[in-house]
Amino acid sequence: MQVYIDLENLLKEKNISKNKVCEACKLQRTQLNNYCKNKVSRIDLTILAKLCDFLECSPNDILKLK
Repeated sequence: MQVYIDLENLLKEKNISKNKVCEACKLQRTQLNNYCKNKVSRIDLTILAKLCDFLECSPNDILKLK
């Protein structure tokens, strides 16, 4: 099994722009894009916590198993 980041779909479901997420979570756009495109080899738990707090979701909504 492999864990992947399903952030892009979650943003579409909640109709939230990447710009709003970057602003609210104090992330750089390239950082967020790497999470959205699943190009992160190590997940920063602080970033995950910020995303979950802003999106009002749990880590299970962002991280999925393949």
